[in-house]
Amino acid sequence: MDTTWDCIVVGAGAAGLSAALVLGRARRRTLVIDAGGQSNRAADGIGGLLGNDRTPPDSFYAHGRGELAAYPTVELRAGTVAAARRSDPGFVVELADGSVEVARRMLLATGMDYRRPSLPGVEERWGRSVFHCPFCHGWEVRDQPLAVLGGGPHGVHRALLLRAWSDDVTLLTSGEALADEERERVVAAGVPIDEREVVALEGPGEELEAVVFADGTRRACRGLLVPVTLHQRSGLAAQLGAETAERGPVVADALAVDASYRTSVPGLFAAGDVSAQMQSVALAVASGHMAGAMVVADLVV
Repeated sequence: MDTTWDCIVVGAGAAGLSAALVLGRARRRTLVIDAGGQSNRAADGIGGLLGNDRTPPDSFYAHGRGELAAYPTVELRAGTVAAARRSDPGFVVELADGSVEVARRMLLATGMDYRRPSLPGVEERWGRSVFHCPFCHGWEVRDQPLAVLGGGPHGVHRALLLRAWSDDVTLLTSGEALADEERERVVAAGVPIDEREVVALEGPGEELEAVVFADGTRRACRGLLVPVTLHQRSGLAAQLGAETAERGPVVADALAVDASYRTSVPGLFAAGDVSAQMQSVALAVASGHMAGAMVVADLVV
């Protein structure tokens, strides 16, 4: 522990790498600690990221890490942060390997845990024919038989939204109730409703061919939009006492940040999924860039 870093960035996904790039170009001594496991690694490609549309996530991250190598003030280290605490001059960070690092500022880009339905067949198709974001994956399943899992207002909204990618969309409520006005909106849009319980998904490998109902019957389906809830992947923010935002329709406990990506803890910043209500690689890159710039500005004395 003979170095005081200007900033420690925890997480090397899109937000963390973007922040580190800004810090490196500002010649700030920056340590990036990467535990891996970025949420979108299951996908074949990144959808909708200008300049990298449909780029495989692993290739995208490898390219970003390569760009950081050009900046001598940035070190990228594989590892897991076990604990962190406030201390003069800023933060003390303890890694799982027993090493300890000190930084004037800290930026959390630790991502979120995407909790999806525990339905047989979801995991092996996740990020491909089963997905939670039509903007990320809708193009790849366009003009095919699609379905949306779940009722209620959010299920209705997703079903109507998915119509942009296919005229063949079915709402599978799996027994979840629909209000009369919700049912009317779906029917008026020409979206069939199937209220039977969905018990499994079928198809070869990562492909989806059909959903299976409790009565044993099947319905053809090549892409399934499912509900998810996002929860903090790391306990570091809670350890440091950072406040969370009000629960949203998808995100349970995003970190509360201001327009400069500052959390409620002095000197602690957050970017990417960890503090967002809408998730995408493009938004993570943008928030990481802004957060990195704000850290640079905050370090000016």
